Amino acid sequence: MSTVFRVFSYLRRYPLLATLQLVCAVLMTVLVIVFPGVTQTITSEVIPQRDFGRVLPLTALALGTFFATNLFNSLRIILNNTFEQRVIFDIRSDLYEKIQRLPMRWFDNQRTGDVMTRVTEDVMAMERVLIDGIEMGVVAVLQILVVGGYLFYLDPKLALITMIPMPFLIGGAWAYTKISPPRHKKVRAATSDLNSLLHDNIDGIFQIKTFTREKEEHERFNESSNILRKATLHLMKGWAVYTPSMELGRNLGYVLVLAFGAWSVMNAPDQDTLHAKTGIFVAYLVALSLFYEPISRLNGLNHLILGGRAAARRVFEILDAEEESSLDEGDFLPQPVKGHVVLDEVFFSYSKDGRTLKGVSMEALPGQMIALVGHTGAGKSTVINLLTRFYESDSGTISIDGVPISGVRKSSLRDAMGYVTQESFLFNGSVRENLALAKSDASDQEMWAALTAANATAFVEALPNGLDTNVGERGIKLSVGEKQRISIARVILKNPPILLLDEATASVDTETEKLIQGALERLMVNRTSFVIAHRLSTVRNADRIYVLENGKVIEEGDHDTLIIHDGAYAQLCRQSLMA
Repeated sequence: MSTVFRVFSYLRRYPLLATLQLVCAVLMTVLVIVFPGVTQTITSEVIPQRDFGRVLPLTALALGTFFATNLFNSLRIILNNTFEQRVIFDIRSDLYEKIQRLPMRWFDNQRTGDVMTRVTEDVMAMERVLIDGIEMGVVAVLQILVVGGYLFYLDPKLALITMIPMPFLIGGAWAYTKISPPRHKKVRAATSDLNSLLHDNIDGIFQIKTFTREKEEHERFNESSNILRKATLHLMKGWAVYTPSMELGRNLGYVLVLAFGAWSVMNAPDQDTLHAKTGIFVAYLVALSLFYEPISRLNGLNHLILGGRAAARRVFEILDAEEESSLDEGDFLPQPVKGHVVLDEVFFSYSKDGRTLKGVSMEALPGQMIALVGHTGAGKSTVINLLTRFYESDSGTISIDGVPISGVRKSSLRDAMGYVTQESFLFNGSVRENLALAKSDASDQEMWAALTAANATAFVEALPNGLDTNVGERGIKLSVGEKQRISIARVILKNPPILLLDEATASVDTETEKLIQGALERLMVNRTSFVIAHRLSTVRNADRIYVLENGKVIEEGDHDTLIIHDGAYAQLCRQSLMA
């Protein structure tokens, strides 16, 4: 139950709403016993005495009570939903904030579809626990206590008979609580697997169509969907046994009360006692339905809580994950940033299987262009990842202007860097919105200046709405080269002192490469730049080239020196890798 209590711990943030809701619940619960009392009075006194004058006042009292009960119920529902939506907003907000604080290592091992399922569907399942937990749970318990006390007031012996099915009802609920959690867990896991597969296939629809894999992927989808179907049916089979069994227990209570109550009334010694006992018995039967009805709601709530608990555990797995240090934890980089970058004997590994970097040392003087070359997997991108502190080095020191970056605020560090990746990412929004990521208050003039420097003015002007044209999800409406030039314009707009370029021209044609290369050359002026490239045209003018192999720097120097040396770099240049 610790998971459930943890969900409800969010409720402590709004004590006033919780108190008002509880007051409404208490008032409406107390009022439910008025109608059985009116029924008793009419049955045992008004009808035998034919007292017509009391009929209208008593029925008016009953009607007024129903009106007041439903009024308080309406207020309670409004308060409850306001209360719960605030809490759910807090959970979603905490969850998203946590996701943004998680290290890149965490994302390396997660499926996007699974994370999305936890943020949307699992939080919604938690929402049902909160809304129905308050709405059904508190009111049901209060009603059981109030009506139960009233039943003992009316007839203690009959009330004891009413309690005979209770051990059976409690035992059934306990048994269902024991067998149900693994089934709920399988349903949540199967749902997550299906959503992950769907997300991957939508993202990869081009590849599916290219390789004519529609039939095979449909079969994979049906297989995953079938697992979810079986898991859901397995869960509902338990519910199909649980619900009728609980209903049978309640029906047993009704039958016992009817039998023993009728026997007690028929044994009345005289007419007056008969009328009195008849009134009490009728009132008891009316109140009995108000006693067993909330028990039925609690059984339904048990099912919801178990499902919500399985979902909550998945949500709390994210909230409890070890996060990276805060973006605002540490010192600021000294201003202005000159861009003197040094890596000293840096070791790093993504996993326990082996090291990716093995004592890498590099130096970039302010304004220099540093080229990182080597075969795939040599460790080039890892160097960039460590400079940005997307990952933390295992040992060694990385410093900027003499300050170790391990003690620098990540926000300050990343503000000093501009990063252009091989696969440029644009959000589903306008060109303007994508540029504004770099500078939220940038003017149109500044944006057009950045686009001009990135050789992107011509195609942006040709778009239907210019800067306000929507580029589609991941920039799908633009070509690869166009997306890359907008990414470069975004970095130009940011105007950082340090540039990180990860194969920025690797996925474009020769003509587009020239446009991008021209933009990059203007961008790199008077900035420290780390460039990963597989093309000779990109790196030959670098101030210093570092050749990596198996996580080590095996050569360093400028282009001419390394060519004369005729080592690994010269061999790369002779291969298509550096053509």
